[in-house]
Amino acid sequence: MNFCEWCDVVFEQFMATSWLEWLAVVSAFACIYLAAKQHILNWPISIISVLAYAILFYEGRLYGEMALQGYYLFTAIYGWYYWLKRKQEHKEPIVSFSRSKIGLILLITAVGAFLLGSFLAHFTDTDVAYVDGTLASISFVAQFLMTRKVLQNWLMWVVVDILYIPLFVYKGYYLTALLYAMLSYIAWLGYKDWRKTWKESHS
Repeated sequence: MNFCEWCDVVFEQFMATSWLEWLAVVSAFACIYLAAKQHILNWPISIISVLAYAILFYEGRLYGEMALQGYYLFTAIYGWYYWLKRKQEHKEPIVSFSRSKIGLILLITAVGAFLLGSFLAHFTDTDVAYVDGTLASISFVAQFLMTRKVLQNWLMWVVVDILYIPLFVYKGYYLTALLYAMLSYIAWLGYKDWRKTWKESHS
């Protein structure tokens, strides 16, 4: 297949993208952009993306990602409450973990990846069990850190968003793969913005 033929295939895939994936992509993009700007509306908008992606991933047999959407739904509600509470109490908006805490977070993420990947490999018909499990575990931890306004959540999102791209291409979710390419960049901008805010609060 030459380059022109490949472009034609990709274009046809984009044209065949379902309305459900479009809804999931647009709402997810808006959600992450608002989160990077520390706007509380990112949480209610994320609920729309979560529900759309839950259906989409079930259809694609990405069960780890599907289960992750249930967790995202819970954290959207919790994050909405937590951010609002901290704003009302005028508490420090962003925290940064020490190296020891970061090491613990990475250990928890690795254990979660192994356990979830093993579960998916033995109890589902997915063909990407350990990839799915690993990415879901990283996302699980990163999302929790975001709800607590931990600076390092964005670095985890940069890594996992990049790793998601080939998985979604493999599954034929080309629009979502493009979204995650853009999200990795937004996550990096989010990290820089949050780091600037954190430094200003400690100056």
